[in-house]
Amino acid sequence: MHHNDTDYIGTRRLSVAPMLDWTDRHYRYMARQITRHTWLYSEMVNAGAINYGDKDRFLMFNEGEQPVALQLGGSEPSELARAAKTAEQYGYNEINLNCGCPSPRVQKGAFGACLMNEADLVADCLNAMQDAVNIPVTVKHRIGIDRQTEYQVVADFVGTLRGKTACKTFIVHARNAWLDGLSPKENRDIPPLKYDYVYRLKQEFPDLEIIINGGITTNEQIAEHLNHVDGVMIGREAYHNPMMMRDWDSLFYGDTATPVAYQDLVQRLFAYSQAQIRAGRGTTLRHIVRHSLGLMHGLNKARVWRRMLSDAALLKDNDGSLILEAWKEVEQANRWD
Repeated sequence: MHHNDTDYIGTRRLSVAPMLDWTDRHYRYMARQITRHTWLYSEMVNAGAINYGDKDRFLMFNEGEQPVALQLGGSEPSELARAAKTAEQYGYNEINLNCGCPSPRVQKGAFGACLMNEADLVADCLNAMQDAVNIPVTVKHRIGIDRQTEYQVVADFVGTLRGKTACKTFIVHARNAWLDGLSPKENRDIPPLKYDYVYRLKQEFPDLEIIINGGITTNEQIAEHLNHVDGVMIGREAYHNPMMMRDWDSLFYGDTATPVAYQDLVQRLFAYSQAQIRAGRGTTLRHIVRHSLGLMHGLNKARVWRRMLSDAALLKDNDGSLILEAWKEVEQANRWD
């Protein structure tokens, strides 16, 4: 059946992956200025941190940031349900359960990728969260753990959850998680990518929303994957080269609005940084601009921009006009049509 591209507005056709230490509210503010429709995901937050810690610290986000999803870590259904309910009150549009993080077992019980071996427990978690909230509850997982290399492993995991829960959205990182002997960082590169497994899931479960993740870096690759699955989630490339997102609204959502100009984006980041620093809560200029270092990727003087915005001596005044000074260097060194 033929879609108008604008039919996709409001869907997870494109999303930016949850990335620990990276996809905080400052990064998401910038991303949202570049793309209006892409779904944004929080860093993973442990359910216990929300239930027993400073809720604002973990859950605050910026006006206009939606659609935004909170990714939770944990394996205790009642804890996850409580955290999900709090997140819904804050205004998140989706709760995502992390079943893919390769870090060693945390606190009591399993969490992250270990959960792929415990589909029944994951079902209990998803059901408890879904009972607690009215927003979608989704799951992000890998295609297997350690040496489980056959397709049936991931098909059984998804099939079990489809049978036991109302979960309709599965975000699949198309690699295994190797829990023995690889660091979390190595786990993002070394286990081989098997995109065909994710395509097969979509064929086998056409009623589910299947989103592919892992190693995708160009708009051409995104377009190719969208021939086979419902959505594409981009990780590191959207962080290191955020302006790759500038054409997503027009290419993948049929939005005809003019993409943001560098000049306007820089002005918004300047205004945002000044407002955030004034608002207190310990926010410094460094917290904000560390996510903008890749913004001028591919332009002349991109390195000057990066250097100025990561220079401790320049950052210590905590004055957002540093952004404007760094931009002046780039602006003068490029031709703008």
